[in-house]
Amino acid sequence: MMTFLFSCEYATCAVPEAYRELFHGAEDVVSSPAGWDPGALNLAQGFSMRFRTPLIHGQRTRLLIDLDAEGAARWSRFSKKIPEAGRQKLVDREELSYRTALRQRIEEDLRRHAATTHVMVRTVEGHEGSVVLETFGKAGLGESLAASWRGKLLVLGLDVRHHKGAKGSALAAELGGLYPAENYGLMRIKVAQAFFLEGRPWRWEALKKALFESLTEVAAEA
Repeated sequence: MMTFLFSCEYATCAVPEAYRELFHGAEDVVSSPAGWDPGALNLAQGFSMRFRTPLIHGQRTRLLIDLDAEGAARWSRFSKKIPEAGRQKLVDREELSYRTALRQRIEEDLRRHAATTHVMVRTVEGHEGSVVLETFGKAGLGESLAASWRGKLLVLGLDVRHHKGAKGSALAAELGGLYPAENYGLMRIKVAQAFFLEGRPWRWEALKKALFESLTEVAAEA
């Protein structure tokens, strides 16, 4: 079976003790979808367990540093208040270490296997009742697998869309430029948060089961 790597950039809304004062009075914002992707870590952990592969995920709220952005876009209205030297420490400690862990894992997988597929896991506000599969850059393994996965999910009655050539992911742009598209499949799944928060239009556990089983079928056929 094909090897997989799962990552979850916005897994948590945790704020390190050293930065608590920065968010004083805005705790509700941090714990809202502005600070993380509710349900994303649970989904990513499920994928990781299903495919028996380690999960790489963010450890802090994205309002401290956005792991899928670069330049000024990394910083929220809160973290912009941190002096430049402090922000650079965050880049080194959080962003660079995260991307290094991903590259090391991808390179290890490609040494051991002919191909690997990296699925970035998100939940998003809006997109009511839908699942969106995004692929990036030139066509390759990720695009073909996403198309196959979408087909299997449509049969189950889910509203699934496949957006090709997606923009706005600094992480995908970096990684997609490092490895050949025919060996390194990259896609991002975005699941409407209503599944997790409200159990609609499908119960969360039922949705996860459908996602896991359909991707297993895609991998077996690849």
